Amino acid sequence: MLDVLAGFVSELREAGLPVSMSETLDAAEAMGYVEMGDREELKYALAATLVKSPSHWRAFETAFEVYFALRGEKFAIDATSNDPGEAGSEELRPEAFGGHRGAGGGGGEALGPQEVAEMLMRALWSADTAMLAAAARYAVGRFAGMEPGRPVGGTYYLYRTLRNLDLDRIAGQMLDAAREEAPAGHLTPLEERLVRDEIGSRIALLRKEIEAEIRRRLVADRGTEALAKSLRKPLLEDVDFMHASRDEMASLRRVVQPLTRKLAVRLARKRRHGRKGPLDFRATVRRSLSTGGVPVDPRFRYPHPAKPEVVVVADVSGSVASFARFTLHLVHALSTQFSKVRSFAFIDGIDEVTRFFEESDDVVEALERVNTEAQVVWVDGHSDYGHALGEFWERWGEELSPRTSVIILGDARNNYHASQAWVLAELMHRVRHVYWLNPEPRAYWDTGDSIVGEYSPYCSDVVECRNLRQLESFVAGLA
Repeated sequence: MLDVLAGFVSELREAGLPVSMSETLDAAEAMGYVEMGDREELKYALAATLVKSPSHWRAFETAFEVYFALRGEKFAIDATSNDPGEAGSEELRPEAFGGHRGAGGGGGEALGPQEVAEMLMRALWSADTAMLAAAARYAVGRFAGMEPGRPVGGTYYLYRTLRNLDLDRIAGQMLDAAREEAPAGHLTPLEERLVRDEIGSRIALLRKEIEAEIRRRLVADRGTEALAKSLRKPLLEDVDFMHASRDEMASLRRVVQPLTRKLAVRLARKRRHGRKGPLDFRATVRRSLSTGGVPVDPRFRYPHPAKPEVVVVADVSGSVASFARFTLHLVHALSTQFSKVRSFAFIDGIDEVTRFFEESDDVVEALERVNTEAQVVWVDGHSDYGHALGEFWERWGEELSPRTSVIILGDARNNYHASQAWVLAELMHRVRHVYWLNPEPRAYWDTGDSIVGEYSPYCSDVVECRNLRQLESFVAGLA
């Protein structure tokens, strides 16, 4: 078991979870206080010692289900037979559910669609865990079509199984049966809602058993480490903005508010507990009068750092739109930590979009208005950093001050137009800092039509900002 735990911890580290040696020892000790046959109890005991952030739970759970999956020969994939009766357990046979074989009655013939539906309904009505597990094993053996040695994570096998089971139709049949069995011949709205919820929970349990069965068979076929590698996904804070799926972007938006609260507290504490200033001689002498003139308690002039002004200039063209949207979302969610926040969006034209954030309390709605109402196209809607920066300097340059920090968001891919790098040189003389956040990997900079190298000499810093972790680190150091 310690070998399994060591492999499990290694997989967590590969997935990005920070697990120290002392935490591994705590996990090993915790395993001595739980019933090893109870997987749920074991899972939460390990989670209590190894998981430090709610965003890490999904990666932990995926690795746990692989490394602590049930094992045995009966879960191995047999490509030559779909007969569930050959799996080595009587509970896999259709007769265990009150069903029967097909017309031929041969050992290799399976149940028909109606008989499968009846089998599943019987298992769902009973809510018996063992019967649901047996039904899941039969369904996977019958419909998944698993191929030995295939390097997949099992999502397609799950899809094939659920598609053939048609659980929505079965849920409808169960609801109809519940209506017929009601004492009054029908269900009240409350009763029907309760029945729907109960049916939904039981189907969710069946789906969970099907997923577990597929995972068991894949572990038996390919081994724990190979399957864990197939299922491994980056942590939410490491998801690349430019390649995030729709679900991942939705998850990122959900963590913005908790993240901004944490960053706001950190920035406020940083200003409040800044380094001590120079010695305040007068205050020290006054303080020393209570100790006979001995300066036991020196007094200092504490600095009072002002909140910085922030100007964000964001490329919202298709290639970096998701990165720009998320960064604007974060900066405006943190607007209380800055004395002023102004935002500008551009493609080949540029427009100030601060008004959209001031007119709406919903940042998502403001971002939608940026996409639909901002005047960011000048000619053909292809990125032209030179023209956009020139317009920015001409129209708003006089409004910048030495307290301003300018943040430029974009990949600096200029479609071979003139760079107009002199604009950044002028900005550097007028403002406090010019930062450039680039969502591309550093290895891609200055390749093709990327001209980061022409702009970087006139920036305080050019930062690779591909994910939430890097963005959080940059914002935390901004003030």
